[in-house]
Amino acid sequence: MQQKLKQHAVLAALAACGLAAHAADWSDTSIGYRYGTQFREPFNANDIKKNIFFLTHADGYRYGTNFFNVDMLMSDGKDPASAGSTNGAHEAYVTYRHFLDFGKVSGSDFKFGPVRGMGLTAGFDWNTKTDAGYNSKKRMLVLGPTLQLDVPGFLSVSLLQMWESNAPYNTFTQTSTPRYSYKPHPMLNLAWGIPIGSLPLSFEGYANFIASKGKNEFGGDTARETNIDMQLMVDVGSFWDKPKTFKLGFEYQYWKNKFGNNSSGPAGSGAFAKTPMIRAEFHF
Repeated sequence: MQQKLKQHAVLAALAACGLAAHAADWSDTSIGYRYGTQFREPFNANDIKKNIFFLTHADGYRYGTNFFNVDMLMSDGKDPASAGSTNGAHEAYVTYRHFLDFGKVSGSDFKFGPVRGMGLTAGFDWNTKTDAGYNSKKRMLVLGPTLQLDVPGFLSVSLLQMWESNAPYNTFTQTSTPRYSYKPHPMLNLAWGIPIGSLPLSFEGYANFIASKGKNEFGGDTARETNIDMQLMVDVGSFWDKPKTFKLGFEYQYWKNKFGNNSSGPAGSGAFAKTPMIRAEFHF
């Protein structure tokens, strides 16, 4: 049954990607940078400094929207790259989401109450990291319904089923773990970008509330996970008549039970991050 559900998720993601091949009606691409000094990693009690460079692309076409983001995360030596190393770990994390708008596909109006649209979201997450203890190789598919709420800017609410696996390698013990699939589990996702009145300000971000994914690859229990990332951004470009080109602001991430590791268990305080950051974006 689980394998069939995975196959259906793959087919839905491929179908979404195929539909996304149509010419875009609008698009926004940006490169950016964020920096913080209080990142955390499970089983590591240290505050970690990270420099993060990212590329983001969003577009809309006849039947829906696409969102793509890749983060390049570079830690300091408190998150070592390998056993005994003083160099920090490097990580690449890729996210893709496609939203298929039922109203645009059918030509019907799906507005009701506070809802201005509804559809189906499909996509994937992919990462690789060179840290000493875990060396994550996450692979994940997501699929589920989405409501778009009638607010200035946008606010979407999705209930997504997640199929996640990993194949870590521990450089301390030189032990490779075969790829392990967690129990399929749901996630409530909110994503928003809301202008603040007529000011050159916007409130942006996402919130993920993730159910337990069963046992981990080592036989331990996983915990429910909360990951909230909020940004208050200033449209600096508007001050020299180039609106929506350069944004600068403050970001805050609240991440409890990071990656499903219980912060009240062996993973300790490293599984509970409260991270302020500075953030800059250039849009083109």
